[in-house]
Amino acid sequence: MTNRFRNAAAVVVAAALLLTGCSSNDELAQQYADGTDANYISGDGVVQEVAAADRGEPVSFGGETETGETWSSEDHLGEVVVVNFWYADCPPCRAEAADLQAINDEFAAQGATFIGVNVRNQAPTALAFAEEFGITYPSILDAQTSEVQLAFAGDIAPNAVPTTLVLDKEGRIAARITGQVTEPSILRTLVSDALAEGA
Repeated sequence: MTNRFRNAAAVVVAAALLLTGCSSNDELAQQYADGTDANYISGDGVVQEVAAADRGEPVSFGGETETGETWSSEDHLGEVVVVNFWYADCPPCRAEAADLQAINDEFAAQGATFIGVNVRNQAPTALAFAEEFGITYPSILDAQTSEVQLAFAGDIAPNAVPTTLVLDKEGRIAARITGQVTEPSILRTLVSDALAEGA
């Protein structure tokens, strides 16, 4: 590829990033945005919605959070639960963090609960991430047991991190975003639609 074509490709990538609203100034997130994501496998950003009649059984899951508390999906039945699989050194996880927090803030009083599932890190790293990005919702530490990942086996690809799931009020998967949430408005709509069901 000539330098001319490389430069043109870089301009296209930069313009696309501006349009998708990548708001993080984080170095890893920026490297990912610049296309220098060697040895990193991410999802492709596909959004899948599941009609209520086609949803499977409720998924029961839980575990210990980075603050040492126990979190259980059973305690949140009747709410819409947004589950985000992530880890601290995952560039697109860092790029989407501010958007996830903003959507959490928007829907917290409307019956939606966010829970992270950290698939690699221990508590100190997860806590540092939360402080750096202003994340106020908890994350289950799943690196050692993989219990949450196993609970969703078949519904999330093991190499697709981040993945974000929207669970309906019965705990069933209503929607899945595989890869970075690049369009926050889509996640907002998915959460809003799930909240409206049965209202």
